[in-house]
Amino acid sequence: MSASKNGREPLYVVRSSRIHGRGVFALRYIRKGTRILEYTGERIDNDEADRRYDDTKMKRHHTFLFTLDKDTVIDGAANTGGGDASFINHSCDPNCEAVITGKKIFIHALRGIEPGVELAYDYQYERTGKNDAELEKFYICKCGAENCRGSIMKPAKMARRPSRRRPEKGRFAGR
Repeated sequence: MSASKNGREPLYVVRSSRIHGRGVFALRYIRKGTRILEYTGERIDNDEADRRYDDTKMKRHHTFLFTLDKDTVIDGAANTGGGDASFINHSCDPNCEAVITGKKIFIHALRGIEPGVELAYDYQYERTGKNDAELEKFYICKCGAENCRGSIMKPAKMARRPSRRRPEKGRFAGR
């Protein structure tokens, strides 16, 4: 449980989640725009992140990594100094968002969150274009939202439809 800095009841508690493992739940109403907590942990480079979390050796995906910038990843696992934010699960219909401010990552409320509701943000794992269909199955989503895409990966970009421009004046459009 997170102690409140202003002496009020804590904002959230970590407990068992129906989405995945443990989750973070509101203990009292959280207003839209509220900075809830910081994503903390050990700062490592991409090579070390790949070494620690080799997806090819995992039966099911599970990681506490959060990309801060092109050179830095935060490993939020408990044994690396990670905090409660690492237990916030993914949702395709999130009520929170991760905001990078300087060299820190904070979790903010996207809308008002009622007590007892699980906090979640959209992980939006990057697509490489190489084996995305296979990765979508590996990075499966179990958020249960009505609009669930079935994967914690970024939504696929929709193919652009050809434009239906009118023929220019004076030109024959054909039949």
